[in-house]
Amino acid sequence: MIEKLTSDELKALLAELPGWKIDASATSIHRSFEFADFNEAFGFMTRIAIKAQEMDHHPEWSNVYNKVEITLSTHEAKGLTSRDATLARFIGSIAGNSGNG
Repeated sequence: MIEKLTSDELKALLAELPGWKIDASATSIHRSFEFADFNEAFGFMTRIAIKAQEMDHHPEWSNVYNKVEITLSTHEAKGLTSRDATLARFIGSIAGNSGNG
């Protein structure tokens, strides 16, 4: 079983990942992204989908035109794990300046 991040690990992760916010129950992180148009947003999601499939760890997300909302959590652990940290780091590495908090 995958273990949840400790509170210290979670604090360190959030310090490392600007723009990500933790939910009130400390079981997920969320970030919004805005792109120039739908094509750019969809391309971003496609790159994440490929990585997520490789990791067998899939985000909760939504897309409306040029906006993408992403929530990460490991459901089997009922919280945040190293899987979420890895995927959040990847997302940040491909997001460029599109994150708006």
